[in-house]
Order: sequence, then structure tokens, then C-alpha cells
Amino acid sequence: MSTRFLRYFFEPQSIVVVGASEREMSLGGQVVNNLLEGGFAGDIATVNPKGYAQVYGVPCCRRIEELEFVPDLAIVCAPARATPDAVERLGGMGVRACMVMTAGQGQARQAYHDRILKAAQQSSIRVMGPEGMGILVPGHKLNASYTSQNVKVGKVAYIGQSGMLGNAIIDWANGRGIGFSHLVTLGDSVDVQLADVVDYINRYSSAQSILLHLEHIPDSRHFMTAVREASRNKLVLAIKSGRTPQAQLTPQATPGLMSRDPVYDMAFSRAGMVRVDNSEELFDALETLNRMRPVRGDRLAIVSNGLGPSMLAVDRLIYQRGQLATLEEETLEVLDDLLPAAWRRNNPVDIGGDATPQRFVDVVTAVSQDPQVDAVLVVHAPTRLAPSKSTALALIANKRQFRRNVLTSWMGLDQALSARHECNMAAIPTYLSPEKAVQAFMHMVNYQRNQALLQETPPSLIFETEHEKRQAAMALVDEVDAQGRQYLTHHETHQVLTAYGITVAPTLYPTSPQEAAEMSKTWKGLKALKINHSVNCQPFNYRKHPHKLSAGLLQDLDSPESISAGAIKLRDKVLEKFPESQIHGFVLQPMQRGKHSMQVNLGISRDPVFGPVILFGIGGYKVNILQDRQVAMPPLNMPLARELIMRSQAGQWIQEHSQQETQDIDQLCEILVRLSQLCSDMPKIKGLEINPLLLNRDGIMAVDVQCNLGEAAYHAIMPYPEDLRETVTLKDGRAVELRPIRGEDAPALLKFHSRLSEDSIRFRYFHNKADLSKRDLSLLTQINYDRQMAFVAEALLPTGERDILGVSRVWTDPDNIRTEFSILIRDDLQGLGLGRLLMQKLIRYCQSVGTLEMMGKIMVENHPMRGLMKYLGFNCRYNMEEQVIDATLPLNEPSSEWQRHRLSSALD
Repeated sequence: MSTRFLRYFFEPQSIVVVGASEREMSLGGQVVNNLLEGGFAGDIATVNPKGYAQVYGVPCCRRIEELEFVPDLAIVCAPARATPDAVERLGGMGVRACMVMTAGQGQARQAYHDRILKAAQQSSIRVMGPEGMGILVPGHKLNASYTSQNVKVGKVAYIGQSGMLGNAIIDWANGRGIGFSHLVTLGDSVDVQLADVVDYINRYSSAQSILLHLEHIPDSRHFMTAVREASRNKLVLAIKSGRTPQAQLTPQATPGLMSRDPVYDMAFSRAGMVRVDNSEELFDALETLNRMRPVRGDRLAIVSNGLGPSMLAVDRLIYQRGQLATLEEETLEVLDDLLPAAWRRNNPVDIGGDATPQRFVDVVTAVSQDPQVDAVLVVHAPTRLAPSKSTALALIANKRQFRRNVLTSWMGLDQALSARHECNMAAIPTYLSPEKAVQAFMHMVNYQRNQALLQETPPSLIFETEHEKRQAAMALVDEVDAQGRQYLTHHETHQVLTAYGITVAPTLYPTSPQEAAEMSKTWKGLKALKINHSVNCQPFNYRKHPHKLSAGLLQDLDSPESISAGAIKLRDKVLEKFPESQIHGFVLQPMQRGKHSMQVNLGISRDPVFGPVILFGIGGYKVNILQDRQVAMPPLNMPLARELIMRSQAGQWIQEHSQQETQDIDQLCEILVRLSQLCSDMPKIKGLEINPLLLNRDGIMAVDVQCNLGEAAYHAIMPYPEDLRETVTLKDGRAVELRPIRGEDAPALLKFHSRLSEDSIRFRYFHNKADLSKRDLSLLTQINYDRQMAFVAEALLPTGERDILGVSRVWTDPDNIRTEFSILIRDDLQGLGLGRLLMQKLIRYCQSVGTLEMMGKIMVENHPMRGLMKYLGFNCRYNMEEQVIDATLPLNEPSSEWQRHRLSSALD
């Protein structure tokens, strides 16, 4: 997976079409016609074994080997039986990029794909397809597709996986006057993946927005890495088909969830994207996000000349988890003077059927100035006093008065058309219905929320679990796995959770009914008894019947005799219903009443595409826990854990009813963060369920727990690389820890920056940068560990605070060929060897991950840095064009010709 040779797909200087003819239905012939009509200025050739002299005026050869030039891009439209051979021969003659448009058929389809991939791998050619529509790059006059239309030049890149949907997208876009920088459909591509193209567009294109259509994601880690990078620079919107199991190409389940779709929703949110449901909504969202200023929150005010239309908007707003703004008294008093005496004094603001265009303007102006309002929606139904066009022109003429984004919905068809046209010309967002307008507003809200998830700087609050306990828990799991047992007993799960600081209810583990009766005397009061056997040690074992959670459990047992009899009853039931299930004794606990407690469930599951996920929601034995199960992607920190909790009914209940809301939510956040760390430390844990987890004024306690194991699975988002920590000693004898940076370092990094001299800042940033903005801190601390690395050197102060002394970092290209470094050392610590230690840490890290070359730019007058580069073996040359020193250091030997070529060029 890489951007290797992708520029030959998008900026070819020469093209060959294999399998082109002038037959009426020839796929290759359509491609040749589109290349010619699109104005492609490079060389074009065709290949067809039938021996045509030319195809639509383009020279034609019988065989690939007869071509007079080696094309940058080959487009294969030959019959499926001949395609793999054609790919291999093209690669053999030095072609770097090949787009296969011929589809495989029936049961032989997978074998066809495998043969193409094998041919590509043998000849080092990059292959896009089969089954795509092709590529359009209008700025390069490239239409290498079979579409019947050309597209306008624009700032939008579309990357899809369906050829037919790509055709429809072109028609929709042309109807709306939207242009593209790139438009590509990959089909069922065997080599070049959607994430590769995202990387290329993000790095080399001037596109401002990226639109994605997804049917499947073959490599979630690569996908998340690429899209998270792109979302920091461009607006990314996505359509994902397959919301229902019936619409999924390969239906698979995520244990513990009714549907996998929430996993995709959360993955897209963590990647900073906005998800839409259909193509029309895609372009509505694109228009809104490009035209509207960023919103501060989700509070919408609605102004309408009738209550009925505005209530349509209210319903959609609440359904999509937006808020109806509460107007301040000062605003209501202003509106009292503008509206009839009997008006509702509430939002939505019904300005009456007798409203004039001027009344619309006055009310929107007043409402937009309310600090409790984040945006205003104008819903207009045409009347004689307020015709649609006249009202639209009045709003347009006064739009500079509006302090918030204003969206409009002109209801109707005849009069509304002219009003919509005027708003479009004035760049005021306008929609066919109030519901569509609310949906567009929520796209902006969700975009802002997702950008916050992508770029947040959480507070300095870190949970450090004792290393020895964590190691013991990991050893226990490894031991069980080595035995071939794919689950933990209740006792073993209890031990693992306790090692991670998660309190489990007092529990004893008798091995027989008699021992259970004897052990029950440990506690006074009622007890609960559960049999511990292999079937009910499995998490999420209730499948579609959550009401059966209490099976295998007896409650309110009040004597040793009842406990002994109950144990015998449970054992006999297991032997009858699950004769092959291995019994591991019993689980005995004092009754933990949920009556005065909030009951929640949480755990770890594994998605077939995105790997480990964290679950949270309402819990207990008598509720359908699947109804409220929310999903988050690890790794989690406190703010991400809080966001997960507040999406659930459990979080809303705490917010509305708890007398210690902050404490309760903080405790749950801490549990989720600990669970996330457990998930990172033990990739063999396939599923873990805690239900119920009791939350009350005394704290938090897990009651029932299950855990199973599987093959190691890793996060779609790389977790914090804990193993890269090390302690070093400075020349003055001071011990300093070097470790990867994390989001929680933002406050300390800000303090570190404030103690730097102007020269140190200028040498690092090449200009004066007195302050770091919130976005700067986000970008510097919330890094993508798959593409970047930053090491901080920190010392522990007598106060217990950690003090950052220096930072080194690298940014690596998607192909891991070249990485660019930077380093900053606090002025009062220069000369103690810290710069050397941080650079050596960077060099060792980059060598270990296979990066080929490290490079950096140094100001000519930065003599200490130039000396350090010489000491470390960098090759330093003066760059006359930029008037800086270019420093390069080979790290690893290239293993292929394309890597050697890449080191000597910028794009290949």
C-alpha cells in the first residue's frame, strides 16, 4: 500500500489502450474517444491483435511489444482471458501504471483478480481495477474513462469504488455546476486501494474537498491513517453503502452489536470525516460546508411565517441530536417590539402570516445576535405580503447584519425557484425543505465535532497502572492462550480487571456445592450464585436474546442450605443443556442491589474490519442492553471516553438525575480509559464484557464479567507506543526520560514554548512564532503515530509536575521513503548533550521502522545544529535556491528499484 507510481495514473504524458476497436460497443473504443474529445495532449497508442492500422485515428499495433514508446499509463480493455497476460507483458516492458477496466465474470471472478495481482507483483507494475469506470483529471485534460460526459475543472476530488455510481456522480455534479480536480472509481481494485489515492490527493493535489464512496475497506489501519491525515488539510465527506446487513456485500457481525454500522460511524468520526446517506445529501453537505462559516455549537433558531413548517424542522433537529436554541430575555424583549402581541415568545419564532420581507429581516437580525444561538434557519411559505423572491432579496441585501450563519428553505415550487436562485447567487445556503436545511446544519455541527475528535488537546490527566500488575495480567492471558483455552474463567477475568485498577465485587470461587455453602458464611445477608462453565464464560453469548442474561444465575439466597441446593440445581442444568461445557466451579457474591445504583455495561469487542472497539451503554440483567450500546475506537483518553458516555442513554440519565454528575462521569471515563489500555496491552483479547457495572455514591464496581481470546488483532488507530520510553543521563548527571509525545502534553508544550528564545523559535520554524494556537498544539501533540513521531525529553520537578526540556520529531511520507526531522531544545539546557540524545533517538526509531532516509533544512546561521549534523554523520549541502543547509542521512538500504528511483525524485 503506497503512492508508488500513482502520478502516472493522474498525470500521464503518454497512454496506450489495449483492446480498443471501432466496434459500436467497444469499451476500449469509448475510452479512446473520451481521451481525444477531452483534449489529452500526450501520445496515444492502441493495441489490438486483429491488426487494425488505427482506431479513431490513433495508431494501432498487433502486440504490446510492437509499441514505439513505453507509455506512462496503460488502459486494458481486452477480454478477461487475455488481461492478466497483458498486465504482465506491460510491466515487463517498463510500464508503471495499468488501469484494468475489464470485469471478471461469475465464479471465476476471484481467480481472475488473483491472476491480475500475481502478474502485477511479478513485474512491479501498479494496477487499478478491475471493474472501475476510469479516471478524469480535467485540469490535465485527461478523460481516461468510459463515461458519456466530461466534467468541469474544480476543487473537489471524488474517489469511489463503484463505476456505475461514478457515472451518476458526474451527472449530479454537472447538474449543480460542481467541478472536479480528480474523479476516479477503483472498482474492485486488486492493488491500488482507496487509501493510496487519498494519500496521493492529500499530498499532491490542490483539491479543497475529498468525496469518498465506500463499499468495503480492505485495510482499516491504512484507511484510517490516510483519511486522518487528509482530514487535517481538506474537507472529507463519505458515503458508505451497506448500512443494513441485507445491503452488505459480505455480511459479518460484530459481537455485542445489533449492527456493524455504528462502528463505521465512529471510525469516520475519529477520522474527522462527515458521513452522508446518499448522493444528493453529499452535494448538499459539500455546498453547506464550503459556504458556511464554522459554527460554535448545535443550537439552532428557526424563524418562520407559520408554525407548521417550522415544526418539520424541529422534528428533524431533535432526531439528529441537535438543540433548539433557548433565546435570552433580552432577545425576547426586542422581538416583543417587532411581532404581534400574541406571539409565542419562544423558538421557533413564528412571525405570523402577515409578515413582510422587512419583518423577516428585522427578526433574523435580532435572533442572530443572541449569544445562545449558533445558526438561524429561515423557513418561508409564500404569501401576498411576503412573496418568495422579494423576501429573499431583502435578506440578501441585509446579510451583513446577521451575526450567525443563516440557512434558508423556500417552500413551494413556482415562486420558490426564483428565491432559491437569488440565494444561490448570493452564496446563502438554500434547501428544498426545512428537513434538508436542518440536515445541512447538522452536517456542519458534526464536521466541527469530528474535527474536535481528530484534533483535541485533552487535559493533563494520565492513569499509570502499576507495571508489575500489568505484566502479571498479560502473563496470565498468555498462559491461558498457550493451554489452547479460548476464554478466561470468571476468576481469571477478575484478576485481569483488578490489575488494571477496575474494582470487581467481592467474590469467592467455590469448587463444589458443599464448599459454596461453607464459603457463604463469610458474608451476612443475601447472596448470589452463578455457575462458572465454559459457555457462560463467553462474552456477548446471549446473541439476540439479552433478556436471557440471568440464565445460570440464582439470586437472593439466604442460607448455606439454599446455596448448596442452588449449586446442585445449576450444575445439573448445565450438565443437561450443555453436556460438553467444562465446569470451573461457582461464583459466589453478596447480593449487589442495583436499586440505588446506576447499572451500565461496557466491554471490548472485535469488528471484522476495524478490529478492537470499546462498547458502553445501559446495563443490568432485565434490560435490552443492545438497544443502547454505543461504540468507540481505542485508544481512548478522558475526553473521548466522555464523548462515548454522553452519546448513550446512560450518560443522559446521569446528566439529568445524578446529584454528583461530574464525579460519576469522571469515574466512568477512567474505567473506559483503563479498559482501552488493557485492550492495547493484550491484543489476543477478542471480547470482554462487564455487565452490570454498578455506579453509586460509594464508587464503581463490576459484578459480572466474561472474557474470551482469539488471534492477536491490532487497533485501526495506532495506540500510544509505550515501548519507546527510555531514560537517559545528561552531561550534568541529570536523569531525563525520552518518550513519544501524547495529547495530554499540550499544556506542558505550551509552557515549554514560552521559555524559548526568539532565535530558538526562528531556527525551528524559520519565522517568529511567539505563541502556539490551540490548533498548533493539537497538530503538535495529537499526532498520527503511523506517519509521525515526536519524542519529548522530560524531567520530574519537585512538585511532581513533569517539565518538557526538548522535543524532536519526524514527518514521514506515506511510502516510508523519506522523513523530515526537526528539533527544539530549551535555551538553558543547550550544551548538555540533550540535542544529540534526542536526534539519536529519532534515528534509531526511523531505522527500526524501515525508513530509507532522514532529511532536514537548517538555517545557515544555526551553527550549533550544523555541528550536531556533522557529528551524527549527516551529509550537509548549501541549497542556493532556498538559502538553507539541506542535511540528509541514509538510514536503510533501498530494497527495490522504485525505492532508489524515489530517493532521487519527488513524486514517483
